Amino acid sequence: MTQAPATSRATRRQHDREIVSLAVPAFGALVAEPLFVLADSAIVGHLGTAQLAGLGIAAALLSTAVSVFVFLAYATTAAVARRVGAGETQAAIRQGMDGIWLALLLGAGVITLVLPTAPFLVELFGASDTAAPYATTYLRISALGIPAMLVVLAATGVLRGLQDTRTPLYVAVAGFLANAVLNAALVYGADLGIAGSAWGTVIAQWGMAAAYLVVVVRGARRYGASLRPDAAGIRASAQAGAPLLVRTLSLRAILMIATAVAARLGDADIAAHQIILSLWSLLAFALDAIAIAGQAIIGRYLGADDTQGARDVCRRMVQWGITAGVVLGALVIVSRPAFLPLFTGDAAVKDAALPALLVVALCQPVCGVVFVLDGVLMGAGDGPYLAWAMLATLAVFTPVALLVPLVGGGLTALWAAMTLMMTVRMVTLWVRTRSGRWLVTGATR
Repeated sequence: MTQAPATSRATRRQHDREIVSLAVPAFGALVAEPLFVLADSAIVGHLGTAQLAGLGIAAALLSTAVSVFVFLAYATTAAVARRVGAGETQAAIRQGMDGIWLALLLGAGVITLVLPTAPFLVELFGASDTAAPYATTYLRISALGIPAMLVVLAATGVLRGLQDTRTPLYVAVAGFLANAVLNAALVYGADLGIAGSAWGTVIAQWGMAAAYLVVVVRGARRYGASLRPDAAGIRASAQAGAPLLVRTLSLRAILMIATAVAARLGDADIAAHQIILSLWSLLAFALDAIAIAGQAIIGRYLGADDTQGARDVCRRMVQWGITAGVVLGALVIVSRPAFLPLFTGDAAVKDAALPALLVVALCQPVCGVVFVLDGVLMGAGDGPYLAWAMLATLAVFTPVALLVPLVGGGLTALWAAMTLMMTVRMVTLWVRTRSGRWLVTGATR
């Protein structure tokens, strides 16, 4: 970051209040979302192993389809927050509506693609003959909820840009509860089996989308913003999201390469890798909550032409990220012996996971900085740089990861490569924030 005078204690307290007020509800919403799959798994698991296997395959495909479009939330948050900072609330909501219309169009496109190709996609994932019919059924029905989930992403971005992370928390919790009740009622009460689980999730997802739309439409009417689709605005939303799509796909490629390498190390290593990856994802939720606060706050400061405020809050959030990383890392180290038995009783899996978990723990402060600076640059609308930085990170990580099976070191070496990947990300993001080139002010970037 560029140099700036030390901020006063009162200013730091103000920044802390802003960060906490946005990050804590955001963390709750982030944690609530994966509970959808957990609830489905718990209910479907009692139907049989083949049904649960089918759900697992379909859920992985659906998760990939939705996560690819997470830019709908990120880009919308930054754009709306800038407008809010500039005092243009009507234009902010109008821009948010463009993101929602884009989400509906993309969702319709995904449905058109998934419905006829569901059997092929399931086969591509290596489903067994017994699990494939259940996976296909669940995938086809659940695909109908993809537009709703993309609307949820875009509308969440609108509300975050408006500095509101509480409403997404309330909607996420209500959606989880509705999903659990509907699943149980349709799977067992209506005796629909795995199809009932899929329909319950679809209904809950559209209910969440409807709740968001009610909130956004009320805001649009209050400020006189148009609700009709605008071709130019939708194109602008797509263009703003394209670099973030490249960033997301590069990150997904890194995770897929890591899993493929772990699979080559042996059964115990891949099992341990999946356990560690689950924990790593959970830790990421806590750090991502600070990043979400960064997106909203930085966008607002830059929209208000306050570069000094943006620098100060960026510096404070980095301190938050480092502190959170240290705390999370210490928790991982302390809880390692108790954590692993929750997932496996296999001594070989534990032996592979224990040293790798130590590497993960030591990496958490680095992760804290990465997540925060990623959020800062997203809030600044610096998507093109984030895309190039992630492509460079992918280029560094890939050969290092592929060498792990050849040079030895097992899973610990693979997670050392993951730590290298996060370090490269930290360096590229730190260089950008130090340069000050992200400090572009105004209602639009």
